[in-house]
Amino acid sequence: MEESFECGIALAGTEVKSIKDGRISFPDAYGEVRSGEIWLKNFRIAEYVFASVFGHDPDRPKKLLLHAQEIKRIDRKAREKGFTLIPLSVYLKRGLIKVELGLCKGKKAYDKRADIKERDIDREVRREFRARDW
Repeated sequence: MEESFECGIALAGTEVKSIKDGRISFPDAYGEVRSGEIWLKNFRIAEYVFASVFGHDPDRPKKLLLHAQEIKRIDRKAREKGFTLIPLSVYLKRGLIKVELGLCKGKKAYDKRADIKERDIDREVRREFRARDW
């Protein structure tokens, strides 16, 4: 992760209630800069159970609220090769829902191989400990 930003998020009333209930999912969510605005895609907020027929669409893109200078700076960085905007966390701050947005760089192939090797070694060590335990 290169840098992180605290963003506001434009939500409907039932979306706020669902988030306060903890009914959100964003494992494959990402941010996209479009026409001077940052939009959050694949950020799912489940429908509020007690809402009437006029609830919200769970999969609609959400607009993030930032200053114009911050958006320009993020846009310049995000256009660099390999950078992506990823939501890291969602939290409440003084009654407002905030999203921590991270500017992240993808892994290179050799980094992935090193992680796979570490994971395999760790798995083998755990197997050995289990075998000795019996």
